Amino acid sequence: MIICPSCKEEIEDDSRFCDQCGQELSYCSNCGRVGMGRRCTYCGGLMTSYDELQEQRKGVQQQQSAEVVSQPAAVYASQQTADTPPAPAANGLPSLTLYNPSLNIRIVGINGAIIGRRQGPYQSMFEGNMFVSGVHAQLIYKPDSGWCIIDKNSSNGTKLNQRDLQPDVPMSIKGGDIVTLANINLQVSVN
Repeated sequence: MIICPSCKEEIEDDSRFCDQCGQELSYCSNCGRVGMGRRCTYCGGLMTSYDELQEQRKGVQQQQSAEVVSQPAAVYASQQTADTPPAPAANGLPSLTLYNPSLNIRIVGINGAIIGRRQGPYQSMFEGNMFVSGVHAQLIYKPDSGWCIIDKNSSNGTKLNQRDLQPDVPMSIKGGDIVTLANINLQVSVN
C-alpha cells in the first residue's frame, strides 16, 4: 500500500490515480517512491507517471538481458578485477549497504539518495541525532568508479576511513570501508 501525496489516504501500490481523490500519481524514476512535484523529496530523482516508470524499468531489464546474452561468461569473469566495480544487481547497480549493528542502522543504497536528519529516505534513522546535519551526505553511483559518497557541506563532517571528505567531492567507497557521518561509524558492504 502507498499513501496518496494529495489526500493522504492509503491506496494500492500499482495505482495510476488515487481512488479516493482522483489525483494522478507521480513516481520517482530513481527510487520508485510516489510523490508530487518535479523532483523526489527522498532522493532527488525526476518524477514521472506510472506508465513511464514501467517503460523505463522494462527498458533497463531488456538492456541487461541483452548485455548478459551478448557477453560470454568467461569474458565477463576475466574483466572483473580488484579495480572494477562488482557485477550489477537486478536494478543494474551493485547493492550497497552501510550498517552499524550496535546502533541498529542499516542503509541500503539508493542512487542519488540524501542522507540526513531532515531529508532523504534515511531520515528516520538520524532524526534524533543532533550531530548529523539536515542534509549531511549523498550516495551516488558512477559507472567508472562505482558507489561514491559526497559530503553536502555538513556541520560535523563526513569521513572515509578516518579521512575528512571535502564538501561536494564524490569519493569512491568499497566493501570494508568505514564511513563516518558526524559521530556515527558505518561499515560499507558492496555486493
